[in-house]
Amino acid sequence: MCGIVGYIGEKQAVPIIVDGLRRLEYRGYDSAGIAVLEESGDLAVRRASGKLRNLEETLRLSPTGGGYGIGHTRWATHGRPTEENAHPHRDGSGNIVVVHNGIIENYLTLKRQLESEGHKFASETDTEIVAHLVEKYFDGNLERAVRDAVRELRGVFALAIISKQDPRKIVAVRQGPPVVIGLGESEYFVASDVPAILNHTRDMFFLNDGDVAVLTPEGVRLMDFEGRPVKRQVTHILWDPIMAEKGGYKHFMLKEIFEQPRAVRDTMLGRVGQESGRVFLDEMDIRPKDFEQFTNVKIVACGTSWHAGLAGKFMIERLARIPVEVDYGSEFRYRDPILGKETLTIVISQSGETADTLAAQREAKQKGSKSLAICNVVGSMITREAAGTIITHAGPEIGVASTKAFTAQLTALFILAMYLGQARGVLSAEESRRLVQELAELPGKLETLLRHEAVYDDLTRKLFRAADFLYLGRGIHFPIALEGALKLKEISYIHAEGYPAGEMKHGPNALIDENLPVVVLATHDPNSESSKLLYEKTLSNIQEVKAREGIVVALANEGDEEIKRMADHVIEIPVTNELLLPILEIVPLQLLAYHIAVRRGCDVDQPRNLAKSVTVE
Repeated sequence: MCGIVGYIGEKQAVPIIVDGLRRLEYRGYDSAGIAVLEESGDLAVRRASGKLRNLEETLRLSPTGGGYGIGHTRWATHGRPTEENAHPHRDGSGNIVVVHNGIIENYLTLKRQLESEGHKFASETDTEIVAHLVEKYFDGNLERAVRDAVRELRGVFALAIISKQDPRKIVAVRQGPPVVIGLGESEYFVASDVPAILNHTRDMFFLNDGDVAVLTPEGVRLMDFEGRPVKRQVTHILWDPIMAEKGGYKHFMLKEIFEQPRAVRDTMLGRVGQESGRVFLDEMDIRPKDFEQFTNVKIVACGTSWHAGLAGKFMIERLARIPVEVDYGSEFRYRDPILGKETLTIVISQSGETADTLAAQREAKQKGSKSLAICNVVGSMITREAAGTIITHAGPEIGVASTKAFTAQLTALFILAMYLGQARGVLSAEESRRLVQELAELPGKLETLLRHEAVYDDLTRKLFRAADFLYLGRGIHFPIALEGALKLKEISYIHAEGYPAGEMKHGPNALIDENLPVVVLATHDPNSESSKLLYEKTLSNIQEVKAREGIVVALANEGDEEIKRMADHVIEIPVTNELLLPILEIVPLQLLAYHIAVRRGCDVDQPRNLAKSVTVE
C-alpha cells in the first residue's frame, strides 16, 4: 500500500529518509511527505502531491534538517491524492505528526466524536484522526498516548509517530501492514519494507500484530498495546543492496525479468539432489507422516501468486496424486471453507504480508489445517505463522508487476509437488531423477530465451496500438495465459483477457476480427501423450482464430514448422517437461508486455492505481 520510513541517530535524517522513500516508491506514488524535528525544536513538515521528485523539489526550495524524523510515500485509499491529504498528518496543536499505512475502518465515527470535542480537521484522510486521538491522550509520554489511541482503532494499520513535546523518540505500531525495525550503529530505522533501509543495516526484525516499538538514540524498546514487554528475533538479511538497484537496465521490471535464471537456480539450490532426485525441505514443522496423510490441498493467493497457485494445482495433482483447490485470498474465508487437519493449506505471497492471504491463513489455522508458506521475504508475517516455509530466493522485487517472484513461486511449487509425491510414495526414484535433471536445465533455457529479446522490438511495433488482446491456453498453460494478460493490463493499460482455449466457441469467438491480437500458448512436451493431445487441440483453436482473420502470436516449441505456417508471429520456446513449460512460457509474455508498455510511453515500474504490496483488504 504505502511506504513508511523513519530514522533516529547521529546523522542528518532528511537524506536517509528521502533515500528510503525512493526505494519504497513502488508501494505508492500519489504523494509524499516528511517530518523532522529541527535543532531549534520546531517540527518541520514538507509535503507534495505526485511522485517523490516533487517532494525533493519542495525540500530544495524549503530545506529542513534534524537528527530524526519520519517520511511517507502514499497510495491513496481515503481522500484524493493532493498535498492536503499527503502524509505526515498533524494534530490540531501541530505538536504530533503521524504517517500511516492501512485503513482505519471506524474513522468516520471517531472523527465525529473528536469534532464534537472541539478537534478541527484539515484533510479528507482517515490518518488525521490518529494524530488527533494521540493528542487527546497525550500527557507527556508519547508511547502511552499511542497505546491508548490505537486501542480505539478498528481496521489495519502501520504507524510511525513523533512529537515535539516528547522529543528524540519515534513510536511505531503494527496491526496488519508490515513494519520492519532496523538496528544500526547508534542509529535505528523503521520502514515498511526491507529495501528502504538495506543500505544502512542488514540486522532487522519485523513487528508482530499488536506490537509497539519505541526508537530512541539509545536503542529500541518493544511492548504490546497494554505496555507489556515483548521480544522479537533479529534477522540478518543476506540481500546485497546492489540487488535492489537497476544495474544498468532502463527499468526495474526489465532487470527483474533478466534475473529470472538466477532466481530459479537459487530457489532450487540445496533442495534437490541431482543424483538421487530426492527433495529436501528443511524449514518445516510438518512431519513427513503428515504429508503422507493429507487427503486434500488448498492453495490460497492473490493476483500473480494466484496464477502460480493455479499452475501448482496441475503440478501437485500430477506428481502427488492428491486433489487441489485454488482460492483467491479475498474470497476464501467468506465462503466458510471445509477443511481440517486432513488439509494442507498452501499460502503464496511475494511479500508475505498480503492482507487477504494472511487472513485466509489464519482461517485455515483456526479450522485445524496446517499451512505451508511460499514467500520471498524471510521473517514476514505469513512465514512466521506458517507450519512450514519455502523461501523463494528471488531477491528484492521493486517493479510493481511481478516477474521473477512468479517464476520463483512456480519453481517452489514444482519442488513441493515432487516432495509430496515422494512422501506419499507415488513418485518413483527414476521419475524423480528425470524431473530434477529437467529442472536443473531450466536456468540455461531461460538464458537462451532472454538472448532473443530483440525480436520483441519488431513484434511490438506492429501490436502496440491494439485496443484489446486475447490470451489462450489449455491445461497448465491456461494459468500462464491469465498471467500474460494480467502483465499487459497492469503496465500498458490495454484491455487483455486470458481464456481457456477450449472455451472459444462459448463466447470469445465473437470478439475476433482483423484488429485483435490473439496470443496462443501452443508449446508441448513431446514425451507426454496428454501434452501432445492438448497441442493438437490448440492447433484447431489457431485455425478458428485465423478463420476469423485474427492476428495470431503463437508460443511454440523450437522448430515447430506447422505452427509457423499457421501463425502470424511465432516465439520459439525450448523443449522441457510439460509441468516446467510455464516457467519458460511466461518470460516471452513478460517481455511482450514490457516492450508494448514502453512503446506506449507508460510508466512500467509504477503503473497507475497499483501498488506492490496490498496490505489492506
